[in-house]
Amino acid sequence: MTTPTRRLGIAQLSLVGTAPPDLVTIAAEAGFDFIGARVRPVTTSERPYDLQPGAPMLKETLRRMADTGITVEDIEFLLLDGTGLQNGQDQREAWLQMMEAGHALGASSLTVACADPDLDRFEDHLAQMTQDGKAYGIMPTLEPIAYQTVRSVPEAVKLAQRAGCRIVVDALHVNRFGGTAAELETAADLVPLIQLCDGPATPPSSREALILESRSERGVPGEGEFDLRDILKALPAGTPVSIETPSDSKVAEIGELAWAKHLKAAADSVLNTPAFNTAPLNTPALTGSSK
Repeated sequence: MTTPTRRLGIAQLSLVGTAPPDLVTIAAEAGFDFIGARVRPVTTSERPYDLQPGAPMLKETLRRMADTGITVEDIEFLLLDGTGLQNGQDQREAWLQMMEAGHALGASSLTVACADPDLDRFEDHLAQMTQDGKAYGIMPTLEPIAYQTVRSVPEAVKLAQRAGCRIVVDALHVNRFGGTAAELETAADLVPLIQLCDGPATPPSSREALILESRSERGVPGEGEFDLRDILKALPAGTPVSIETPSDSKVAEIGELAWAKHLKAAADSVLNTPAFNTAPLNTPALTGSSK
């Protein structure tokens, strides 16, 4: 039987300071197939990228996509906290604008996470988002995050099934909240995308340090102690992989393109080596900030 071809992309977080048109160009030069795009800043310190219909940056991004063949797989990132607001904007208005941008880019999913202590309320919001997404061809994907309210694969699966959406698997958080291969196998039909990185087996000692690791200093796939093999084996062989490996220090040292090329070579090595790591999935860490 022929093994399905696995598409490989680079997540915006790997080069969060790189505008989407430039990320498209870098992705193409590094040999990736797609990118993830931040159509809305996650924190107030992030550079905003206007990718709404009619925006010059959207037009330039689409032009470079057409020239290179690079596509946009996913857009991100919305943290639902139950307040109804996101950076002062109504959250439903926020996700509808994100979906407009995602539709224009040809994306198929929008990543969302839960910081709402009221899971019934969160489930209602997730279901509304799923319903709204049908008009744009955008499926919400719930990401369980080690320092947020929803921080396990089974909990994410339960909420996604009730809301009618899917989940995204991030290797960092799977390791940090102690996910298992068996949990991933059970969730396999709900996972349209795997986010890949690496890191030390021992988690950071505080919530603040977990956030810093997640946003700014992850390990290169294959160069750490995560059992990426078990994560990849637990999910269908053709599931697209997005390399989500930010390192502020390395990007400052070697530059954006060199970092992207290094990540591509490392990912190829991981994906093309049947058994490169035998470490177990790691133990849970600690649980408000966004990704």
